[in-house]
Amino acid sequence: MKPLLTIAMLVVPLLPDSGDDISVPYTQFKLDNGLNVIIHEDHTTPLVSVNIWYHVGSAREEPGRTGFAHLFEHIMFEGSAHVPEGMFDIWLEGAGGVSNGSTTEDRTNYWENLPSNALEMALFLESDRMGFLLEVVSPEQVDGQRDVVKNERRQSYENRPYGSVWEKFPGLMYPPDHPYSWPVIGSMADLSAASHADVTNFFKRYYGPNNASLSIAGDVDVEEVRRLVNKWFGEIPSGPKLPELNVPMPILSEEKRLVLEDKVQLPRLYMAWHTPGYFKAGDAEMDILASILADGKNSRLYKRLVFDMQIAQDVNAFQASQKMSSAFIIIATARGGHTLSELEAVIQEEIDKLVSDAPTDRELARAVNQFEAQFLRRLERPGSFGGKADLLNSYYFYTGDPGYFAKDLERYKRMIPAEVSASAKQYLKRDARVIISVVPEGKPELAAKEVSP
Repeated sequence: MKPLLTIAMLVVPLLPDSGDDISVPYTQFKLDNGLNVIIHEDHTTPLVSVNIWYHVGSAREEPGRTGFAHLFEHIMFEGSAHVPEGMFDIWLEGAGGVSNGSTTEDRTNYWENLPSNALEMALFLESDRMGFLLEVVSPEQVDGQRDVVKNERRQSYENRPYGSVWEKFPGLMYPPDHPYSWPVIGSMADLSAASHADVTNFFKRYYGPNNASLSIAGDVDVEEVRRLVNKWFGEIPSGPKLPELNVPMPILSEEKRLVLEDKVQLPRLYMAWHTPGYFKAGDAEMDILASILADGKNSRLYKRLVFDMQIAQDVNAFQASQKMSSAFIIIATARGGHTLSELEAVIQEEIDKLVSDAPTDRELARAVNQFEAQFLRRLERPGSFGGKADLLNSYYFYTGDPGYFAKDLERYKRMIPAEVSASAKQYLKRDARVIISVVPEGKPELAAKEVSP
């Protein structure tokens, strides 16, 4: 067995302007097979989180063969060569642990939170499905999980109120050859057409240690973790070298409108624009813009639509950040007796105000303080989605720097109102957006109508 190749040992303090010292020290190294490893010691509680990112999401799929990354999110829990089917969760839960996974356009993530004295069990489980999953993946197992995913798709899209939006959305936002132009869950036709060989070849290509990052945070000793990681992952062979997936941010050259009729009681409006990728210039400004528009009862859109005019049941805005391109999305549900054209007119008025006049210092401070509070809460826990282990992997994947904590927070704390206004002007254009109206069946007149600027 080859020795570990130590790349770096970094201790990076995060020092916010508040003066409270927050330190997220980590040790980083790579195995000879390419597995990136990040370790953070946190002895606050006797718990540990094991968090692994495979750098493959739906964007690595191909038209006609979509849904594979999400399908493997299910298959990975069904057993591997040395873990009988169904025992992954039984063994983990018997040790007091919990686990889950998630898939996005950019990556697939698996994590376990458990008592620190059971760390080796989690490493064994993760290494076995990385190195020995295909030894037991049969056509019958693929068919079984394919049916599970199909049912999940029905629950999320076909049979969920307003669910059809998210099936149509990618194709409206992105050209057909763009890696974000299909839903993460894939299409029914592609899932049905996928053969056992298609699925296993996808795994062989993308689930090797050289395309993964393992983050371990909690009550651990770095040198002991180094030994255990080498023990369980060191002999897994590297996978093929993969090219970078970099596609320019797409440009919408027109406004696209779609009306969907659904079994719903109230009409709902969706407005979306292309915005910069995760951690790119402008990404943080769009986060703050979303907060100013629709985060809380004092936000501009909530106050006007829900409280003052009482024409909306709810309103939400968010920056859906992704690696190659993001989307700024506003969602508002009309109250009974009101149309989506009414909602769109008010939303556009508020966007126009932010384009012409910067938000107030008070609005900006409120939004930044809310982000900072959420950021600090994420640092209070080592594991699960969004905790320190997950953040270390996220920063490594999106920026190449696991210790991006200070720089991430600084993106927001250094912001000035004029930058928010400039971003609204640059990205929230009337002639470069997607507008989807979901209305009750038989009531297309409630949809948002195209109007002259």
